[in-house]
Amino acid sequence: MSKRETYEQKTEALLIPLMERNQFELVDVEYVKEGGSWYLRAYIDKPGGITIDDCELISRELSDLLDSEDFIEDAYILEVSSPGLGRQLKKERDFERSLGKKVEIRTFRAVNRQKEFTGTLKEYDKDTVTIETDHNETVHFTRTDIALIRLAFDF
Repeated sequence: MSKRETYEQKTEALLIPLMERNQFELVDVEYVKEGGSWYLRAYIDKPGGITIDDCELISRELSDLLDSEDFIEDAYILEVSSPGLGRQLKKERDFERSLGKKVEIRTFRAVNRQKEFTGTLKEYDKDTVTIETDHNETVHFTRTDIALIRLAFDF
């Protein structure tokens, strides 16, 4: 397991009791390097949406736990936020919650000469995702071909 995966898993383990106590959902944890700095990000949600106060509460509690456990070797910036409108689908519960909703899919390589698709999420399993486009076409994707899948939103 890579250092990144280890840090993400240990952070997730610290967050789970905080999420349960506050009735929040842990959407994702990521440890990434951007512009020369390391970032430890936790994305949280709840019915009705996460507030700045919710993020601050979890950030303070998580920061104390991370200081106490001290398992991250590098200097990093801790961020706790909402997953936002363009929420990526990563976990089983994300796909389950999004069945019947409009999603946006980007593929690593072209499928029928295109790499971006929008449609209603109809089916999924551990290997495939199926959408129905606005033109009533059914399109099947292998999960390994999907670079990004997230909820679509219209302005």
